[in-house]
Amino acid sequence: MRNWKTVSAAAALIAGAAWAQQGPPPGGPPPGGRGPGMNPTIPSTPPEKISAHVWAVEAFPNIGFIVGDRAILVVDTGLGPKNGQIVAKDAATLAPGKILYLTTTHFHPEHAAGEGGFPAGTILIRPSVQQKELEDDHDAMLDRFSGMSAENKDLLQGVHFRKPDITFDKEATVDLGGVTARLFWMGAAHTAGDEMIDVEPDQTLLPGDIVMSKMLPNLPGPNGNLKNWINFLSQLRSLQPAHIVPDHGALGDGSLITQEYTLLNDLQTRALELKKQGKSAQEAGQTILTEFKTKYADWPNLNGIPGLVGHVYSENP
Repeated sequence: MRNWKTVSAAAALIAGAAWAQQGPPPGGPPPGGRGPGMNPTIPSTPPEKISAHVWAVEAFPNIGFIVGDRAILVVDTGLGPKNGQIVAKDAATLAPGKILYLTTTHFHPEHAAGEGGFPAGTILIRPSVQQKELEDDHDAMLDRFSGMSAENKDLLQGVHFRKPDITFDKEATVDLGGVTARLFWMGAAHTAGDEMIDVEPDQTLLPGDIVMSKMLPNLPGPNGNLKNWINFLSQLRSLQPAHIVPDHGALGDGSLITQEYTLLNDLQTRALELKKQGKSAQEAGQTILTEFKTKYADWPNLNGIPGLVGHVYSENP
C-alpha cells in the first residue's frame, strides 16, 4: 500500500497491476431515498452525461464516472459484487481499454461493498480514515444491511474487501489525462471517513452524503458530527460548483449547498438559543420541528429535526 498525495495515471497503472432523512436508530433501515423504497440493483440504463468529463447513473446510490484521455475514475460501487459488475461494465463502455480507478465516498455497503465486482487491476484509492473505519465496522454494517430485505441479503453474498492500492490523508489529485479529480477528506460528518471529489475543470462536485437535495443529514453511528457537517457546507460554498452529483436523491447545482447550509445553520442557531433558555433537547426539537414545517415547507420530510437538535445539544455542552 502506498500513501500518495498526487497520482499520475501512468504510475498508478503499475500499482494497479501489482478496494435521507435523519437516520434511524441502529438496526433500522434508512428512510426515503436511501431505504427499502429504492431498488437496490443498479439499473442497466446508460450513464447520463453531466459535464464535459462526468457521467452519472441515478440509483441506490448515485454512481459517478470521471473520464479522461487515459483513465476513468468510478465513484462508489453499488450494493454488493453483482452491482459492482454492473458499474464496472458501465465504466468499460465509457472508457474502453483505459486505466480504471475506483474510489468510495464512505464505507457503507451501498457505496463500498461492490468492489469485488470490479476487474483485477482496478486501482482502489480512498482516505486512510475511511479505510480504518471500514476495517473496524464493516461486519456490523453488512449485517445491518443484509437484515433489511431478502434482496439485500442476496446482493451482499460473497462480499470481500481488499486493501486499497493508494491511501491518502487529506487530499489526493488523480490525473486522468486531460482532466483531474481532487479527492479530499475534511473530517467526520456522516461517517468518520467521508470523501468528496471535485472535478476541477468541470466545476462538478461529487460530495457523498454531505450535500443532497432537501434531505436532512443522516448521522447513523457514533462518528457522525452535525457541527462539522455545517462547517463543511460553509466551506464548500466557495467552490461554486455548476453541477453536483450527490450520493442519494436528485442531481443539482451549487444551490444545493446553500439551501442545505441555510436550514442546518438556522437549526443549530435556534437550538442553541432554546438551550440557553433552559429548554430540554426534546422540547427544543419539537419546537423547531413545528417552526420549520412552516419556514421550510418545501422540504418533503423534516421529521428528523428532533434527532438533529439532540446532536446540537450533545456537540455543544
